[in-house]
Amino acid sequence: MPVVLLIVVGALAGVLATRLMRVNADLPTAMVIGVLGAVIGGMGFRFLATSASWVGVFVLALLGSLALIWVWQMWQRRR
Repeated sequence: MPVVLLIVVGALAGVLATRLMRVNADLPTAMVIGVLGAVIGGMGFRFLATSASWVGVFVLALLGSLALIWVWQMWQRRR
């Protein structure tokens, strides 16, 4: 169950993150960014707390997605 929750919340966070950062990405790309961001945020959250609510997971997934988009944009500018 936690994996399914991570995927769903991560996908939603990715869509929101791409809209907040004004990235023109299609829905599957935004969802993948969100799931990867959720993994990044989830690892960070494990260092900060031992239990999580869905709100905490969503916020950290959103922050992880935003960080991943930022790194991706920096990498694209260098190319």
